[in-house]
Amino acid sequence: MEKFKKLVAAAPVNLVGWAREELKDYAEEVVFYTEPPKDDSELIERIKDADAVLVGFATGVGRQILEKAPSLKYVGMICSLYSEESANVDIAFARTRDITVKGVRNYGDRGVAEYAVYQLIKILHGYGFPLRGTKMREITGLKVGMIGIGDSGGLIADALHFFGAEVSYFARSVKPEREEQGIHYKPLAKLLSDSEVVFTCLNKNTILLHEEELKLLGNGKIMFNTSIGPAADMEALEDWIKQPGNLFCCDMTEALGDMSEEVRNRNNVICIGASSGMTFQAYELLSRKSLDNIKSYLESV
Repeated sequence: MEKFKKLVAAAPVNLVGWAREELKDYAEEVVFYTEPPKDDSELIERIKDADAVLVGFATGVGRQILEKAPSLKYVGMICSLYSEESANVDIAFARTRDITVKGVRNYGDRGVAEYAVYQLIKILHGYGFPLRGTKMREITGLKVGMIGIGDSGGLIADALHFFGAEVSYFARSVKPEREEQGIHYKPLAKLLSDSEVVFTCLNKNTILLHEEELKLLGNGKIMFNTSIGPAADMEALEDWIKQPGNLFCCDMTEALGDMSEEVRNRNNVICIGASSGMTFQAYELLSRKSLDNIKSYLESV
C-alpha cells in the first residue's frame, strides 16, 4: 500500500488519539493544526505542498483553495458528506483536478435521536417546562411530522413510532419501507397542517420552510430542528416563534442561524448549545470511518 508524502489536518478535526497515531501508517509526514486558519491565505499556506488534507465541516475548501494546492490528491472530510451541494468542499471542481473527496455518514445519528426523545418527553410531561395543557401527555397518539427521513430523521421516526406516535414524513420521494412500517408520506402542506410536532432533519443549506409553510403549520405547535444549519427562513421563523403557544427546539446554535438575540433568548426557544450527536461512540465511529476512507483510497491507487 502506498503512503501519502504529506498529510495535513488543516484545521482542528474530531479524530480521537488512536486515530491520530494510526495516521502515521498512511503518510510519511503528518501535520496537525490546532487552530482554524484565519483566512483563505493561511489555509492555502498550510496545504500548498500537501498531497492529502483533512478538514472538518467548519473549514471551506473552495475552488480558489484547490487551485493553489498543486500536489493535492485527497481531501478527507472528517464530518458528514450527504451531497455535493451541501458539502464545504468544492467536490465538482476537485473532480476536474483528479482530487478524491471522501466524507462520512451514519456516525452521530443515535445521539440525535436520544436528544429528540429526551427533549420531547420533558416538554410533554412538564419536566422543567410549563405544561402544554392541564395534564401530562404521553407520546402515544402524538401527531409527528418528519421533514426529511434520512439517517437521523429515520432514527427519530423509529423511536417515536415505537412509543406510539402517529408519524408521517415529507421527503423527495415515497419510501416503500416506511409505508410498510406504518409511517406514511404526506405532501409538505398537509404534513405541516396535520402535525402537532414537526422535526426538520435536512442537509446543510437546505431551507424548506418559508412564511407560507409556517402559516400552514400554525400556532400551538412544537418544532425541532436537528439539521446542521437553519431549515427555515429566519425572518419567517422569528415571526412564528413570537406567536402564542409555539415552541422551537434545537441542539446546536448553528440551527438558530442569524436569529436575533431578542428571539434567541425567548422562553419558547430551547437550545442546549451542543451537538447531541457527538457522543463518545460517535467520535470513535467518525475516526474509524475516516481512516477506513484513507486506507481504501491508498489501496486503490
